[in-house]
Amino acid sequence: MTDYIAGGRPRTPLEVAVIGGGQAGLSISWFLTRAGIDHRVFERHAPGHEWRTNRWDSFCLVTPNWQCRLPGFPYPGNDPHGFMLRDEIVAYIETYAASFDPPLRTGVTVERVRPAGDGFDIDTSEGPYRAAQVVAATGGYHRPRIPRLAHALPEGIEQLHSSEYRAPEQLPEGEVLVVGTGQSGCQIAEDLHLAGRRVHLSVGSAPRSPRFYRGRDVTDWLTDSGYYAISIDRHPQGEAVREKTNHYLSGRGGGREIDLRVFATQGMQLYGRLQDVEGGALRFRPDLAANLDRADASAEAIKRTIDDYIAANGIDAPTEPPYRRVWEPDAEPASLDLRAAGITTVIWCTGFDADFGWLQAPVFDGRGEPVHKRGVTPVPGVYFLGLPWLHTWGSGRFSDVGDDAEHLFAHIQARARTRQTPLSMSA
Repeated sequence: MTDYIAGGRPRTPLEVAVIGGGQAGLSISWFLTRAGIDHRVFERHAPGHEWRTNRWDSFCLVTPNWQCRLPGFPYPGNDPHGFMLRDEIVAYIETYAASFDPPLRTGVTVERVRPAGDGFDIDTSEGPYRAAQVVAATGGYHRPRIPRLAHALPEGIEQLHSSEYRAPEQLPEGEVLVVGTGQSGCQIAEDLHLAGRRVHLSVGSAPRSPRFYRGRDVTDWLTDSGYYAISIDRHPQGEAVREKTNHYLSGRGGGREIDLRVFATQGMQLYGRLQDVEGGALRFRPDLAANLDRADASAEAIKRTIDDYIAANGIDAPTEPPYRRVWEPDAEPASLDLRAAGITTVIWCTGFDADFGWLQAPVFDGRGEPVHKRGVTPVPGVYFLGLPWLHTWGSGRFSDVGDDAEHLFAHIQARARTRQTPLSMSA
C-alpha cells in the first residue's frame, strides 16, 4: 500500500529506514539484507564520504587493520598489523558495500523523521516514506566545533577546522598554531612538524597511549585481556566515559607513540589550554605541565594494566625500561602574540558536535544527547548505531560496530515479527 499522501505524493512503506550509509548503516543493512527484511539505507553523499573528504592526506587508522571486521567482511588485505591509509579506508568501505549490494540510496538527504501512527514519517530529498522502524546510523560527529573566541583573532589569520586540513602545502607560509591535542590535533601537529613547519601547540587534557609495549602493539594486549570488551554499564567511569577524549597515538609509519615532550625537544612550542584572546594576543591557562603529567599518567596506567595481565597469565614477554621524561617546561607561557610570532594559520582541532535535528522523536535528554540502552531507545522502533561508547570502546569503530548492529538486528527482527498487520498508512 502507498495510499498515505504527503504533499501530493504517496509515502513508500518500509519495514526499516536506516539513516546513514557509513560503516554503521552498512553493518545493520548486512543483517537486514541477509534476513530479507525490507529496508532502505539513506546516505546524503556516498559510503566513505566522511573518510574521503574530512580527513587529511596522510591520515591513517590508529587501530591495526585486523580490527577492521565489519559483519561478513573481515580485513581482506595482507598487512593485519599495519594501519590503513585514508584512501584504503574508503576502498574498504566501498568494497564492503559492493560485497552484499545493500538497498542503498545515495545522494539522498533525510530532512525529517517523526512518529506517525504505528510508524514513522520520513521526509527525504527524493520523496516521502513511512517506516515501521528507524535506525539513526549517522555517528556522533556532525558539526565542526570552533570556540567563539575564534572571532576575536586578528584579521588576515587563516583559520580552519581539523576537518578542512589536508596537507602542509595548503597553508600560507609562516608558523602554525594548532589548538587541541586529541587524536586529530596531535597527528596534524606531527604532520606539520615532519614537513618542517614551525608548530605552536595548545595542549589540552587529552590522555595519551603507548603504541608498542613489551613486544606487542598495545591494542593486541588490551584486546586479549578483555579490556576493550568492558561494557559501559561495567566500566569504572560509567556514563562519564562517553565524555572522555580518545587517547592520542599514531598509526603513521607502521605505528608509533606520540610524546609531546619529544616534539618540544625538536622545537615545537607548547602552551597550556587556550583561554582568551586580547588584542591579537592569545592567553593560555597555566596548565601545560599538569596536562603533560596527566597524559603521561594515562600511558603509564595502560602499561600497568598490561603488566598485571601478563603476570596473572604467566606470559613470557620482554620487559622495558621505565619511562623517562625528556623535557619539562621551564615556565608556563601565559600569552602569544600571533603576528610577532609569525603565525599565519590557526587550526582548530576542537572536535565536533552532534546534530540530530532531523529526528523529531522524544529520544533525547535535556542536553540533547541520545537516550538509549545499547542503541535501543525509549521509543519503540527507534534505534541508534555507531555512537562512541554505544556499548563498548569499539562501538563507534570498525572493530565492534558489527556486534552492536547484530544486537539491534535482534530487536528489529523481533519487533517486525510481532506486528501482525501491515504498516498503517494513516497518520
